[in-house]
Amino acid sequence: MKKASFSVLFLATVMLFPAISASAWDDVGHKITAYIAWQQMTPEVRERVIKILAAASEDSQLATFYLPYGSRSDEAKKREFFMIAATWADIIRDRNFDNRYKKYHHSNWHYSDTFWTEKDGRVEILKAPEEGGLALEKIIEFMKLESSDARDSEKALGIAWLEHLIGDLHQPLHASARVTATEPKGDQGANLFLLTPVGTPRDKQENLHWFWDSIVVRNKPNERDECDADFVDPIARSIMKKYSFQEMESRLALGDPERWKRESFEIASTRLFPADLKRNEMPSSEYKKAAMKIAEERLALAGYRMGALFNQIFGSAAVKP
Repeated sequence: MKKASFSVLFLATVMLFPAISASAWDDVGHKITAYIAWQQMTPEVRERVIKILAAASEDSQLATFYLPYGSRSDEAKKREFFMIAATWADIIRDRNFDNRYKKYHHSNWHYSDTFWTEKDGRVEILKAPEEGGLALEKIIEFMKLESSDARDSEKALGIAWLEHLIGDLHQPLHASARVTATEPKGDQGANLFLLTPVGTPRDKQENLHWFWDSIVVRNKPNERDECDADFVDPIARSIMKKYSFQEMESRLALGDPERWKRESFEIASTRLFPADLKRNEMPSSEYKKAAMKIAEERLALAGYRMGALFNQIFGSAAVKP
């Protein structure tokens, strides 16, 4: 692989305008997946990954999220840095940091859509009328970064992107562009499927994509305003308990990210648009619970895949340049 400049952008900010959101999972979802991945990573790989992340180019501002001071253990600080890095690609969406935004943000890296429609009760895959996103291609590219001759400052951005995009690809609507009479060119991962009444001001609109991005906090809101260690980490551990690594190990398919995409697409096209889901109406409580169950499994699988993949890429047995 030739020397690449791994352009990247950071962290998932909670969107103020969900109707135009293009992210996948909110910051809580991405941090859950990163926490699960961290638990699978060997001590050697953790150290290697943190060392690289800390070497990120200064203008990316990625390394500034590592806080070596304070009373918490070094292990906790490194884990939280790794978790924040998983959100960096959304953080850099902030246009108030214009130079960072222009250099590192890539909106079409966050999804990899399959265009489809429903015909006679069956899913029919369509030819893409436009580019469907580069998430899959970028994951494949960044999987090769440790064996490249890129500098650590470049690899750091590749790691942050890889953390984020693995999470993105496991959000079902990041693999889906549903074509209907209302959305003849695709619904942009259900960003165009509004859940709020017709006439709702744009800054108060909600759509199905954002509903799924924020499904964890919709079911488990942070009512006590707890820090990540007290709020996110227990949710991640609960998910790991429900979906153990041993149970999912046979499904990892580390060398086949196309399979990860197919899984998400199948879920989106067969389970996310039931007959009782109506435009301009919020989904039922039953739909919300079912969405949470799907999301927990996808978050767990993404985390286990990420952790095992990082062990494979950054472990001592990995091929080095």
